[in-house]
Amino acid sequence: MTGEIGQLALCLALALALVQAGAGLWGARAATSTSLDLSRHVARMSAFGFFAFIALAFGALTFGFVTSDFSILLVAQNSHTLKPLIYKISGVWGNHEGSMLLWVLVLAVYSAVMALAVRGGARLTSAALGVEGLLAAAFVLFILFTSNPFRRLDPMPFQGEGLNPLLQDPGLAMHPPMLYLGYVGLSATFAYAAAALITQETGSHWARAARPFMLVAWIALTLGITLGSWWAYYVLGWGGFWFWDPVENAALMPWLVATALIHSTLATERTGAFRSWTLLLAIAAFSMSLTGTFLVRSGVLASVHSFANDPQRGEYILVLLGLAIGGALALFAWRAPGIEEGTSFEPASRETLLLLNNVFLTASAATVFLGTLYPLLLDAVTGTRISVGPPYFAITFAPIFIALLLLVPLGPRLAWRKGDLVGALKLLAPGAGLALLAAIVIFAIHAPHMLAAAGAFALAGWLIGASIVDFRERWKARGAGVQSFASVLAHAGLGISLLGIVGTTLWRSEALEVLAPGQSMQVADTQLRFDGVTPRQGPNYFADRATLEVIRNGKQIATIAPEKRSYPAEGQAITDTSIRTNGFSDLYVALGDDRGGGRWTVRAYVNPLAPLIWFGGAIMALGGLASLWGRLRPNAVRAAPAE
Repeated sequence: MTGEIGQLALCLALALALVQAGAGLWGARAATSTSLDLSRHVARMSAFGFFAFIALAFGALTFGFVTSDFSILLVAQNSHTLKPLIYKISGVWGNHEGSMLLWVLVLAVYSAVMALAVRGGARLTSAALGVEGLLAAAFVLFILFTSNPFRRLDPMPFQGEGLNPLLQDPGLAMHPPMLYLGYVGLSATFAYAAAALITQETGSHWARAARPFMLVAWIALTLGITLGSWWAYYVLGWGGFWFWDPVENAALMPWLVATALIHSTLATERTGAFRSWTLLLAIAAFSMSLTGTFLVRSGVLASVHSFANDPQRGEYILVLLGLAIGGALALFAWRAPGIEEGTSFEPASRETLLLLNNVFLTASAATVFLGTLYPLLLDAVTGTRISVGPPYFAITFAPIFIALLLLVPLGPRLAWRKGDLVGALKLLAPGAGLALLAAIVIFAIHAPHMLAAAGAFALAGWLIGASIVDFRERWKARGAGVQSFASVLAHAGLGISLLGIVGTTLWRSEALEVLAPGQSMQVADTQLRFDGVTPRQGPNYFADRATLEVIRNGKQIATIAPEKRSYPAEGQAITDTSIRTNGFSDLYVALGDDRGGGRWTVRAYVNPLAPLIWFGGAIMALGGLASLWGRLRPNAVRAAPAE
């Protein structure tokens, strides 16, 4: 009965999504207040009902995984009775069909919150719920007709096929839900932007209504990308944190555009500037989310991140992307001539810096988009296969992002409409001093040819130093709330991550040896003594565990134990790395192949400053939370001013 309950819940959810779409869009054009109130009420109740039935469907699928109900094809293909409970649960979204159901569940949560909050006024809320209803209906139709998670299997097997071992990890249990919270959060922003165009309420209060959803989406994307990078670092065994994989880029592109959107919205809310541009960015941010969905699920990519290899599914998503984005852009083109912009501003003003911020962020997103999509399009059109990797992004993405980082500290120190550029530069002089000091330290420690490292550390010092100055100035302003420190945390976190990226990229030490018991290898200033390998049995795998003594300056300081794991149900083997960190540097060890006679391949790295990459990401997310808290605290939400 589990599958039938889930199937029925999906069908009922589809009906309610259609009602929500119809009632919401009808209310957007209602001629009387009575008709508007009735339509909005129906749309709101439908959104709550849609959430209830999607939650029921997701709960039914989760129950099937937890109880190992192998009469459901998806459970049989992605679970096993011996899997630990956490991986039975994460197996729900560790596949195409279940992950799409999770996507729709997150969409249902956002719709319910939108219905509950009623931000921006009755008409705008009604229209936004209508747009969300259309998106919900489209995705549920996609699930029912191409990706049904409740398909039956008869006869049912005694055991399932298990889950990809690389996905049986706590990082991957959290990474997809966090990314979906970000991707789908941009759908809520998109819905408010489309609603503003439909109702012609293109002033600042649609942006004010959507801003909490933007922030939640940005925070979730930041944490999701950070978790994904961390997972790739310690699970894949290659010692790196980012390789410009197309699916990695699929998460980075919406993050870049969402960052531009958040900054543009500040000006739209405060002075009415960039109204048209902010609407366009809201459409573009969700476009990048749908593009990522297409890349991961179309079968055009071969990646551990991708879920599907069925081109028909990709065609459906491509049609959905074309309808949603094409329709929104057509609506924008229709309404754009009637959108009034805010007051003018001087070249030396916060608006100008935000404009430059947007130019560099969107340009960097465009380079990632081109580097990701061009090889696919070339292959599809001509059959020629090319590889676009780190060298391309070093040449195109890096210079644009460096220019952006140079400007970042200036924005918060300039006033709206007309600022004092000279005064801002004087105020930020301590930050420039810290940047210079960082460069000098690098030159003193390393050879002069480390110019790139000195420049990067100077840039990180500039960001962090300016954030310290910004914190001091805001602290001196009496009555400054938590929200006022959001940019301080976000910009400082970016500088901290930059330190980690530069340190581990430029100064990583690597060693690869074949060791017998009692033999040692050297990596940087650390000696590793190999004591042999012993077998170990896990809950659903067999492992060969190596024991290595960590020796520094002649003293044994630790013991580490990397493993090689074999999963019989899945017929796959993976490397389980061992990482010893002091918070500023990682000793990273991976066990390779058995060479016979007790000899094993051992790969070791010392990654200076690597932990700062993820610590900086957490600080950036904390900055987003500070801004969100300022928006949602009691009395923070006020009625939109008349325009």
